[in-house]
Amino acid sequence: MTRSRTTGRAQPTVITGLGVIAPNGIGADVFWKSTHEGISVLDRVTREGCAHLPLRVGGEVRDLDPGTMVEERFLVQTDRFTHFAMAAADLALADARLGRADYEDSPFDVGVVTAAGSGGGEFGQRELQALWGKSSRFVGPYQSIAWFYAASTGQISIRGGFKGPCSVVCSDEAGGLDAFAHASRAIARGTGAVVVGSAEAPLAPYSVVCQLGYEDLSTSDDPARAYRPFTAEACGFVPAEGGAMLVVEEEAAALRRGARPRGRIAGHAATFTGPSRWAESREGLARAIRGALAEADCAPEEIDVVFADALGVPEADRAEALAISDALGPHGRRVPVTAPKTGIGRAYCGGPVLDVAAAVLAMEHGIVPPTPNVFDVCHDIDVVTGNARRVPLRTALVLSRGLMGSNAALVVRGTAPD
Repeated sequence: MTRSRTTGRAQPTVITGLGVIAPNGIGADVFWKSTHEGISVLDRVTREGCAHLPLRVGGEVRDLDPGTMVEERFLVQTDRFTHFAMAAADLALADARLGRADYEDSPFDVGVVTAAGSGGGEFGQRELQALWGKSSRFVGPYQSIAWFYAASTGQISIRGGFKGPCSVVCSDEAGGLDAFAHASRAIARGTGAVVVGSAEAPLAPYSVVCQLGYEDLSTSDDPARAYRPFTAEACGFVPAEGGAMLVVEEEAAALRRGARPRGRIAGHAATFTGPSRWAESREGLARAIRGALAEADCAPEEIDVVFADALGVPEADRAEALAISDALGPHGRRVPVTAPKTGIGRAYCGGPVLDVAAAVLAMEHGIVPPTPNVFDVCHDIDVVTGNARRVPLRTALVLSRGLMGSNAALVVRGTAPD
């Protein structure tokens, strides 16, 4: 919920479109089927140039041919992470039934906000290799823009003809949730709709080498054991490609054009506790949760499911479990907690956006998806493992933390009457 600066009245921000490009499926329906069935698609990394690197297991997007969804003239200008974002944006716009006819007379009424962790590593590596291996004459003109972390925002806005507020959020993995706060503020200032989300492509050789500096990266070679947060076997996280884009709108405007609200962005808050200071993230994440609840005017007992950050590092997992209990009180030990990302990997900024999409779908179906590959939880929270759990869901809490110290919490409500 946001408030207009000009009127002071509440401006409900609703989600009207979901577009998902994930390792476990292309499109929201396929993604949801795999997610609620608890299917794990983690496997050996097969991306070209990565076979000799210590990272063995990842979540690859294998079922998308970008050329089937993105025009050639955009493909050659952009990196894989932007291919994912443009494809996801198309799916979200189609789901929202927001077409050019809806905004061709008012292109300044639609904006774009994405979050990015590193930008186009694969494109940048290819061009730099051409520079040093051949000469500057072999470097393409798009090197200057394709690697840039703002490339997805720019290309989505250009391709769609969107001239409203556009931005990119660079605040660690938690930026995936922070982007929704930026989108909601744009709605409060009068923007009609915002395409918001994130997609990442961190499985190129250059990108993988950069990640090897993260102590929290799992280098296990067993896909079933490489990413097991909240267990005694936790040994780090597994990176993933993909992400999601959503369409958010002011509720009254969405209803006027006949759109179907699928969820509501109710509250958000963020904090910062420093790189890899996982013990301190307990307080920072708890503060973010309390702030998001306050903005949403939501009591702790109203949270029906928590989508956890689930880093897979024992100290970080313990801090998150304690933060949930600190912020939600006794309810924090009873509320169902899930981390579907253990079946697909952490897509950096795209990860929490996938969790938001999963939360919307979970509330629509009344099902809490399980946490793949996780058994024998060793923390005092109710992690849903094994099979999905059917329970009434009206309000979800989505959590995210970044390796550099950002923490964020987002409250998402369903559209069923209270």
